[in-house]
Amino acid sequence: MAPVSQPEGPDRPPPVEINRIDELAATFTALRSRLTGIAYAMLGTTAEAEDVVSDCWLRLVAADQREAVRDVEAWCTVATSRRALDVLRSARVQRAAYVGPWLPEPLVTSAGPADDPADRVTLDETVSYALMVVLETLTPAERVVWVLHEVFGMPFPEVAAVVGRSPAAVRQLAVRARAHVADGTPRVDVGARDHSRTVQAFLAAAGDGDLDRLLTLLDPDVVLTSDGGGVASAARRPVQGADRVGRFLVGVARKLAAADEVRVLQLNGGPGFEYLAGGVVQLVGALTVVGGRVHRVDLLVAPAKLPRHR
Repeated sequence: MAPVSQPEGPDRPPPVEINRIDELAATFTALRSRLTGIAYAMLGTTAEAEDVVSDCWLRLVAADQREAVRDVEAWCTVATSRRALDVLRSARVQRAAYVGPWLPEPLVTSAGPADDPADRVTLDETVSYALMVVLETLTPAERVVWVLHEVFGMPFPEVAAVVGRSPAAVRQLAVRARAHVADGTPRVDVGARDHSRTVQAFLAAAGDGDLDRLLTLLDPDVVLTSDGGGVASAARRPVQGADRVGRFLVGVARKLAAADEVRVLQLNGGPGFEYLAGGVVQLVGALTVVGGRVHRVDLLVAPAKLPRHR
């Protein structure tokens, strides 16, 4: 560590080292966004992800007191991943008893194109909402392997150290996870203009109760999933097919007619929207758009998963 520079002189005290805890804190702060992204991609909720990262900080300080941690980034990545894997295994049991479908908590990223380079980096490290839903179908080990290797570029030997398996076994997990993800997630690249145009047309048709117009925007095999968490009214099972989904959406829009604001935004870097009443978010929706049509609709009305910071 570099000493704090001081003017030389016979009456000056000797140089002192920068406080180690401050150095660790500065490094950890720079890493926090990435670590939170790793934990969120594994767990699907920001609250759990932030708890995992906070726990990592406490573990880092304790470990460094025993022996100086030389590579803080590598240490924190492994510690965060291991802790997230433990939480994920426990969460799988809890989610099995969840009322209705369990959907990940969305990340509200932007209401328009990301012109800020810092925003682009954040979006680059954010998996789409449709992908987050597919990741829920993987085993905890498959999900951790996929997130660390495919999203964050961690080599297989390092991933193996996280999940406690051999590199060969981890490669097999990666192959299975990659196949599941490829089968369940369409390749989507929605530009800012297409994003806004599709969502605006979708919201207008649903809000007007125009089923015929809405059907022109829906893929014939569209799937809608809604998460009320047993607290808010929501479909207990996925709704499939354009006609059924269209009618369901018109009914939802009718119930939300009292909302005083509807916003188009980006969720996990993809197209989405939210309904607000009195400044409070009532519903968040994520759309997966393929070939100009809505391929998937995910609606969140569970109060605990709705954004509060507006």
